[in-house]
Amino acid sequence: MRVAFDSRPAGEQDGVGRYSRCLLAALQATADVDAEIVESHRPRRADIYHSPWLQGAVLRSPCPMVVTLHDLVPLKHRAEYLRTGMRLHLRYLAVQRAVSVIVPTEAVAHDAMNRLGIDRSRLAVIPEAPAPSMYPRTPEQVATVRQRLSLPEEYLVWVGNMRHPDPRRQVAKLAAAARQLPLVLVGPTGPWAHQLKDVTLTGAVSDDELAAIYTGAHALVLPSNDEGFGLPTVEALACSTPVVAFDVPALREVLGDRAAFVEPGDIDALMEAAMAATRPAPSPPSWTWADAARATWTTYRTAIREVSAGRTPAVGLCRPPVGAGL
Repeated sequence: MRVAFDSRPAGEQDGVGRYSRCLLAALQATADVDAEIVESHRPRRADIYHSPWLQGAVLRSPCPMVVTLHDLVPLKHRAEYLRTGMRLHLRYLAVQRAVSVIVPTEAVAHDAMNRLGIDRSRLAVIPEAPAPSMYPRTPEQVATVRQRLSLPEEYLVWVGNMRHPDPRRQVAKLAAAARQLPLVLVGPTGPWAHQLKDVTLTGAVSDDELAAIYTGAHALVLPSNDEGFGLPTVEALACSTPVVAFDVPALREVLGDRAAFVEPGDIDALMEAAMAATRPAPSPPSWTWADAARATWTTYRTAIREVSAGRTPAVGLCRPPVGAGL
């Protein structure tokens, strides 16, 4: 089996980048002797093409296509997002034409069925996992990173991409909330993020630095009103850091009773719960990237069989994405 894997997002400092890097490494480590992975988004000589992000989905793939759909936030909250033009519409149409669609949670599977009309049999729920580098660091390692990045002695932490404002993540509201501990925001930033007051911005950090930041934090706070999986939450738990989050379907599915949940939108309750958090935090779910890779290999084989048997998506029957604005 020759797999063309679109590795373009692997260099990005965001959740999709983390997913692409970790999954690609795990696929390479778990590949059978007759399997080959080629990093390419032009799959002309491949048995199957996997796009691990929406932007890599193509309308006419020369071989069976698998797409990972991390969430459907732009369709569910169209009024809050500007990415509702023809390009986004075509990307979602390409997802509808994929032989198989990988999603990280049943919550996203539900959205894909309702918003894109994808049959449940074509959806593979494959959870994500903490990177192998996410584990508790020693007090000395934490102190070194704290000094290097000028972090406070005690702090709450939020992790994500801040190149552009993301309405669902509510970072500005988090920064403006009354709190008893300093707030550290971790991730690449755009100009808008530097206008936030009374916060510490670290910018993009290495995996070792991120693990130390998690380890040194009092708690991870996640005031998001919609998530596809919530990768920082399992990373934080892997570093023994408590998690406090808004109670949204995907996070509840992933974390169960491993996190403290508050009503979505209630920043004050989030801060109160964060201050009440204690260590040790529960362990993260036992699922690993090796597990994810093995499930992904199964998805590849199933997709190839479906095409060989003539059971392909009914392209002509694909309905417009619900909420696409077209």
